[in-house]
Amino acid sequence: MRFYTRKRRMPAVIIVSLIDILAILLIFVIVTTTFKRDQPAVVINLPDSKTATAAPAQTDPAILSISADQKLYLDNKQVELADLKQALEDMLAATPNRPLALNADKAAPFGFVVSVMDVLKEANVKNVPAFTQQQQQ
Repeated sequence: MRFYTRKRRMPAVIIVSLIDILAILLIFVIVTTTFKRDQPAVVINLPDSKTATAAPAQTDPAILSISADQKLYLDNKQVELADLKQALEDMLAATPNRPLALNADKAAPFGFVVSVMDVLKEANVKNVPAFTQQQQQ
């Protein structure tokens, strides 16, 4: 007697559903990832303050940094004092509601900081907060 033997199919992995799962996982990872903003390469020693309080977090302020050797950096790009007004006006034209914060080294000459503040006033920039460090106790 001859029995009919059915040929067995080779087991296979269904790839279509795996691609869907991997796409969903990729979207989940991208959405939940926090992106850190690159910090400038300028090392700035901020002055201490006894009465400074933490300001409410604003949405991504533009940072104007003044280093100890009188170099200006607007959003990590070096800017000369003569070109600062035009750079500020261009930035405000591109993003009019973006706040600006001043980050000056405590060893920066006061006269240079005042010159920068004058340029800020000429460019119609108002209410510029300055970064400080709270005193270590």
